Amino acid sequence: MINNTFNNVSQSQLERLAYIDFRLDFLGEMNRGDLVLRFGIKDAAATRDITLYRNHGALNVEYDNQARVYLRRSTYQPLFPRNHRQVLTAISSGFGDSFIGSDNSVIPFDGPVELGSPDINVLAAVTRAIHQHHVIGINYLSLSSGESYREIAPHSIANNGLRWHVRAYDRKNARFADFVINRITAVDEPTSKLAQHERAENDLDWNTFVELELVPHPQLDHVECIKQEYNMTDSMLTVTVKSALAAYALRRWNVDCSPDHHLVGDEFHLWLKNTATIADKASLIIAPGYTK
Repeated sequence: MINNTFNNVSQSQLERLAYIDFRLDFLGEMNRGDLVLRFGIKDAAATRDITLYRNHGALNVEYDNQARVYLRRSTYQPLFPRNHRQVLTAISSGFGDSFIGSDNSVIPFDGPVELGSPDINVLAAVTRAIHQHHVIGINYLSLSSGESYREIAPHSIANNGLRWHVRAYDRKNARFADFVINRITAVDEPTSKLAQHERAENDLDWNTFVELELVPHPQLDHVECIKQEYNMTDSMLTVTVKSALAAYALRRWNVDCSPDHHLVGDEFHLWLKNTATIADKASLIIAPGYTK
Protein backbone atom coordinates (compact mmCIF):
# COMPACT_ATOMS: atom_id res chain seq x y z
CA MET A 1 0.00 0.00 0.00
CA ILE A 2 1.08 3.58 -0.70
CA ASN A 3 1.97 5.68 2.36
CA ASN A 4 -1.33 6.75 3.99
CA THR A 5 -0.18 10.36 4.12
CA PHE A 6 -0.68 10.50 0.34
CA ASN A 7 -4.37 9.55 0.51
CA ASN A 8 -5.59 13.02 -0.46
CA VAL A 9 -3.07 13.50 -3.27
CA SER A 10 -4.29 13.30 -6.88
CA GLN A 11 -3.27 10.40 -9.10
CA SER A 12 -1.24 12.66 -11.39
CA GLN A 13 0.72 14.06 -8.47
CA LEU A 14 1.23 10.56 -7.06
CA GLU A 15 2.87 9.60 -10.35
CA ARG A 16 5.20 12.56 -10.10
CA LEU A 17 6.08 11.77 -6.49
CA ALA A 18 6.78 8.16 -7.45
CA TYR A 19 8.99 9.42 -10.26
CA ILE A 20 11.01 11.42 -7.73
CA ASP A 21 11.24 8.31 -5.55
CA PHE A 22 12.37 6.21 -8.51
CA ARG A 23 15.02 8.62 -9.78
CA LEU A 24 16.52 9.05 -6.32
CA ASP A 25 16.90 5.31 -5.83
CA PHE A 26 17.93 4.19 -9.30
CA LEU A 27 19.78 7.27 -10.57
CA GLY A 28 20.84 8.76 -7.24
CA GLU A 29 19.73 12.29 -8.12
CA MET A 30 16.96 14.44 -9.57
CA ASN A 31 16.05 18.07 -10.05
CA ARG A 32 13.06 20.21 -10.86
CA GLY A 33 13.79 20.09 -14.58
CA ASP A 34 13.38 16.31 -14.59
CA LEU A 35 9.74 16.67 -13.51
CA VAL A 36 9.10 19.52 -15.94
CA LEU A 37 10.50 17.50 -18.84
CA ARG A 38 8.85 14.19 -17.96
CA PHE A 39 5.35 15.47 -17.10
CA GLY A 40 5.12 18.78 -18.94
CA ILE A 41 4.30 20.75 -15.80
CA LYS A 42 5.30 24.27 -14.77
CA ASP A 43 8.29 25.01 -12.55
CA ALA A 44 6.02 26.05 -9.69
CA ALA A 45 4.17 22.71 -9.76
CA ALA A 46 7.48 20.81 -9.81
CA THR A 47 8.65 22.80 -6.79
CA ARG A 48 5.47 21.90 -4.90
CA ASP A 49 5.96 18.21 -5.73
CA ILE A 50 9.52 18.21 -4.47
CA THR A 51 8.52 20.03 -1.30
CA LEU A 52 5.74 17.51 -0.63
CA TYR A 53 8.10 14.62 -1.24
CA ARG A 54 10.71 16.08 1.12
CA ASN A 55 8.06 16.59 3.80
CA HIS A 56 7.33 12.86 3.81
CA GLY A 57 10.77 11.56 2.89
CA ALA A 58 13.15 13.86 4.71
CA LEU A 59 15.62 11.01 5.26
CA ASN A 60 15.62 10.15 1.55
CA VAL A 61 16.91 13.32 -0.06
CA GLU A 62 19.28 16.22 0.45
CA TYR A 63 19.97 19.26 -1.69
CA ASP A 64 23.41 19.96 -3.11
CA ASN A 65 23.61 23.75 -3.34
CA GLN A 66 26.73 23.72 -5.48
CA ALA A 67 25.44 21.25 -8.07
CA ARG A 68 21.82 22.43 -7.68
CA VAL A 69 20.53 18.89 -7.58
CA TYR A 70 18.69 16.71 -5.08
CA LEU A 71 20.72 13.68 -4.01
CA ARG A 72 19.80 10.32 -2.53
CA ARG A 73 20.79 9.99 1.12
CA SER A 74 22.26 6.81 2.56
CA THR A 75 19.18 6.62 4.82
CA TYR A 76 16.86 6.33 1.80
CA GLN A 77 13.78 4.12 2.14
CA PRO A 78 11.27 3.89 -0.75
CA LEU A 79 7.99 5.71 -0.18
CA PHE A 80 6.21 3.75 -2.90
CA PRO A 81 5.86 -0.03 -3.39
CA ARG A 82 7.29 -1.57 -6.56
CA ASN A 83 7.79 -5.01 -8.00
CA HIS A 84 10.49 -6.45 -10.23
CA ARG A 85 8.48 -6.20 -13.44
CA GLN A 86 7.72 -2.53 -12.90
CA VAL A 87 11.31 -1.70 -12.01
CA LEU A 88 12.83 -3.60 -14.92
CA THR A 89 10.29 -2.17 -17.35
CA ALA A 90 10.97 1.35 -16.11
CA ILE A 91 14.69 0.82 -16.58
CA SER A 92 14.48 -0.83 -19.99
CA SER A 93 11.50 1.06 -21.48
CA GLY A 94 11.13 4.26 -19.49
CA PHE A 95 9.05 5.18 -16.44
CA GLY A 96 5.44 4.44 -17.33
CA ASP A 97 2.01 5.12 -15.89
CA SER A 98 1.75 1.58 -14.50
CA PHE A 99 4.44 2.29 -11.92
CA ILE A 100 1.72 3.53 -9.55
CA GLY A 101 -1.24 1.37 -8.65
CA SER A 102 -2.01 -2.06 -10.06
CA ASP A 103 0.22 -3.77 -12.58
CA ASN A 104 -2.62 -4.91 -14.85
CA SER A 105 -2.21 -4.96 -18.61
CA VAL A 106 -4.95 -3.55 -20.83
CA ILE A 107 -5.37 -6.93 -22.54
CA PRO A 108 -4.61 -10.46 -21.24
CA PHE A 109 -0.85 -10.87 -21.31
CA ASP A 110 1.76 -13.22 -19.98
CA GLY A 111 5.41 -13.87 -20.68
CA PRO A 112 8.22 -16.28 -19.86
CA VAL A 113 8.73 -17.07 -16.20
CA GLU A 114 11.98 -15.59 -14.91
CA LEU A 115 13.97 -18.08 -12.86
CA GLY A 116 15.88 -15.36 -11.03
CA SER A 117 14.83 -11.71 -10.87
CA PRO A 118 17.61 -9.26 -9.95
CA ASP A 119 17.83 -8.08 -6.37
CA ILE A 120 16.32 -4.59 -6.48
CA ASN A 121 18.77 -3.06 -3.99
CA VAL A 122 21.78 -4.42 -5.89
CA LEU A 123 20.24 -3.25 -9.16
CA ALA A 124 19.66 0.22 -7.74
CA ALA A 125 23.29 0.49 -6.61
CA VAL A 126 24.46 -0.55 -10.08
CA THR A 127 22.21 1.89 -11.95
CA ARG A 128 23.28 4.75 -9.69
CA ALA A 129 26.90 3.96 -10.50
CA ILE A 130 26.10 3.93 -14.21
CA HIS A 131 24.30 7.24 -14.08
CA GLN A 132 26.92 8.95 -11.92
CA HIS A 133 29.96 7.41 -13.67
CA HIS A 134 31.27 5.77 -10.52
CA VAL A 135 33.36 2.67 -9.93
CA ILE A 136 31.87 0.29 -7.36
CA GLY A 137 33.24 -2.65 -5.43
CA ILE A 138 31.32 -5.91 -5.57
CA ASN A 139 31.54 -9.38 -4.11
CA TYR A 140 30.94 -11.62 -7.11
CA LEU A 141 30.32 -15.35 -7.46
CA SER A 142 31.95 -16.88 -10.53
CA LEU A 143 31.56 -20.43 -11.80
CA SER A 144 35.28 -20.61 -12.52
CA SER A 145 36.77 -18.96 -9.43
CA GLY A 146 34.08 -18.83 -6.75
CA GLU A 147 33.57 -15.63 -4.75
CA SER A 148 35.97 -12.72 -5.14
CA TYR A 149 36.07 -8.97 -4.72
CA ARG A 150 36.04 -6.89 -7.90
CA GLU A 151 36.11 -3.21 -8.69
CA ILE A 152 33.97 -2.57 -11.74
CA ALA A 153 33.03 0.48 -13.78
CA PRO A 154 29.48 -0.31 -15.01
CA HIS A 155 28.08 1.44 -18.07
CA SER A 156 25.01 -0.53 -19.26
CA ILE A 157 22.36 -3.07 -18.26
CA ALA A 158 21.46 -5.96 -20.58
CA ASN A 159 18.93 -8.77 -20.52
CA ASN A 160 20.02 -11.81 -22.49
CA GLY A 161 16.60 -13.45 -22.20
CA LEU A 162 17.71 -15.64 -19.30
CA ARG A 163 19.56 -13.32 -16.95
CA TRP A 164 20.09 -9.63 -16.29
CA HIS A 165 23.69 -8.53 -16.73
CA VAL A 166 25.65 -5.39 -16.04
CA ARG A 167 28.26 -4.54 -18.65
CA ALA A 168 31.31 -3.11 -16.93
CA TYR A 169 35.06 -2.62 -16.99
CA ASP A 170 36.64 -5.17 -14.65
CA ARG A 171 39.73 -3.71 -12.99
CA LYS A 172 40.85 -7.13 -11.76
CA ASN A 173 41.21 -8.52 -15.28
CA ALA A 174 41.67 -5.17 -17.06
CA ARG A 175 38.89 -5.79 -19.58
CA PHE A 176 35.21 -5.18 -20.23
CA ALA A 177 32.97 -8.09 -19.22
CA ASP A 178 29.43 -9.12 -18.31
CA PHE A 179 28.43 -9.66 -14.69
CA VAL A 180 25.22 -11.49 -13.77
CA ILE A 181 23.45 -9.18 -11.35
CA ASN A 182 22.11 -12.06 -9.26
CA ARG A 183 25.67 -13.28 -8.65
CA ILE A 184 26.58 -10.01 -6.93
CA THR A 185 26.34 -10.71 -3.20
CA ALA A 186 27.37 -7.28 -1.89
CA VAL A 187 28.05 -3.78 -3.21
CA ASP A 188 30.52 -1.22 -1.87
CA GLU A 189 29.62 2.12 -3.45
CA PRO A 190 31.18 4.21 -4.76
CA THR A 191 34.93 3.64 -4.69
CA SER A 192 36.03 6.28 -7.21
CA LYS A 193 35.25 8.00 -10.48
CA LEU A 194 35.99 5.86 -13.51
CA ALA A 195 39.06 6.50 -15.65
CA GLN A 196 38.85 7.42 -19.32
CA HIS A 197 39.78 3.94 -20.55
CA GLU A 198 36.99 2.46 -18.42
CA ARG A 199 34.23 4.43 -20.13
CA ALA A 200 31.59 2.88 -22.38
CA GLU A 201 32.99 4.44 -25.54
CA ASN A 202 36.12 2.31 -25.10
CA ASP A 203 34.20 -0.97 -24.86
CA LEU A 204 34.92 -2.24 -28.37
CA ASP A 205 32.59 -5.25 -28.29
CA TRP A 206 29.75 -3.11 -26.94
CA ASN A 207 30.14 -0.46 -29.62
CA THR A 208 30.79 -2.84 -32.52
CA PHE A 209 27.83 -4.36 -34.37
CA VAL A 210 27.69 -7.58 -36.37
CA GLU A 211 25.16 -8.79 -38.90
CA LEU A 212 23.75 -12.26 -38.28
CA GLU A 213 22.63 -14.00 -41.45
CA LEU A 214 19.90 -16.39 -40.35
CA VAL A 215 18.42 -18.94 -42.75
CA PRO A 216 15.99 -21.85 -42.30
CA HIS A 217 17.76 -24.88 -40.91
CA PRO A 218 18.76 -27.08 -43.90
CA GLN A 219 17.46 -30.20 -42.16
CA LEU A 220 13.89 -28.93 -42.03
CA ASP A 221 11.35 -30.48 -44.39
CA HIS A 222 9.18 -27.40 -44.81
CA VAL A 223 11.42 -24.32 -44.84
CA GLU A 224 8.57 -22.17 -46.18
CA CYS A 225 7.12 -22.22 -42.67
CA ILE A 226 10.25 -20.54 -41.25
CA LYS A 227 10.50 -18.07 -44.12
CA GLN A 228 6.96 -16.97 -43.42
CA GLU A 229 7.36 -16.87 -39.64
CA TYR A 230 10.38 -14.56 -39.77
CA ASN A 231 9.35 -12.60 -42.86
CA MET A 232 12.55 -13.54 -44.64
CA THR A 233 13.78 -11.86 -47.80
CA ASP A 234 15.47 -14.15 -50.34
CA SER A 235 15.28 -16.97 -47.77
CA MET A 236 17.35 -15.07 -45.22
CA LEU A 237 16.86 -12.82 -42.22
CA THR A 238 19.64 -10.35 -41.39
CA VAL A 239 19.74 -9.12 -37.81
CA THR A 240 22.15 -6.49 -36.50
CA VAL A 241 23.24 -6.87 -32.88
CA LYS A 242 26.01 -5.68 -30.62
CA SER A 243 29.08 -7.88 -30.82
CA ALA A 244 28.99 -8.33 -27.04
CA LEU A 245 25.41 -9.66 -27.19
CA ALA A 246 25.59 -11.80 -30.34
CA ALA A 247 26.18 -15.13 -28.58
CA TYR A 248 23.36 -14.47 -26.12
CA ALA A 249 20.95 -13.74 -28.95
CA LEU A 250 21.93 -16.84 -30.92
CA ARG A 251 21.55 -18.98 -27.82
CA ARG A 252 18.18 -17.51 -26.96
CA TRP A 253 16.88 -18.05 -30.50
CA ASN A 254 18.28 -21.61 -30.64
CA VAL A 255 20.30 -20.88 -33.79
CA ASP A 256 22.54 -23.73 -34.99
CA CYS A 257 25.99 -22.15 -35.31
CA SER A 258 27.86 -25.29 -36.35
CA PRO A 259 29.61 -24.93 -39.72
CA ASP A 260 27.91 -28.06 -41.12
CA HIS A 261 24.50 -27.40 -39.47
CA HIS A 262 24.67 -30.78 -37.74
CA LEU A 263 22.66 -30.02 -34.60
CA VAL A 264 19.52 -32.14 -34.34
CA GLY A 265 16.39 -31.18 -32.43
CA ASP A 266 12.96 -29.68 -32.88
CA GLU A 267 14.19 -26.43 -31.33
CA PHE A 268 16.64 -25.69 -34.17
CA HIS A 269 14.67 -23.81 -36.80
CA LEU A 270 17.49 -21.48 -37.85
CA TRP A 271 21.10 -21.80 -38.99
CA LEU A 272 23.75 -19.07 -38.84
CA LYS A 273 25.03 -18.85 -42.38
CA ASN A 274 27.93 -16.46 -41.79
CA THR A 275 29.55 -17.95 -38.68
CA ALA A 276 33.02 -17.85 -40.24
CA THR A 277 32.87 -14.17 -41.16
CA ILE A 278 31.68 -12.87 -37.77
CA ALA A 279 33.63 -15.22 -35.49
CA ASP A 280 36.55 -12.79 -35.33
CA LYS A 281 34.20 -9.90 -34.51
CA ALA A 282 32.11 -11.47 -31.76
CA SER A 283 32.61 -13.97 -28.98
CA LEU A 284 30.40 -16.92 -29.92
CA ILE A 285 31.70 -19.38 -27.36
CA ILE A 286 28.25 -20.06 -25.87
CA ALA A 287 26.38 -20.07 -29.18
CA PRO A 288 24.79 -23.48 -29.96
CA GLY A 289 27.13 -25.71 -31.94
CA TYR A 290 29.89 -23.15 -32.33
CA THR A 291 33.47 -24.40 -32.41
CA LYS A 292 36.61 -22.38 -33.08
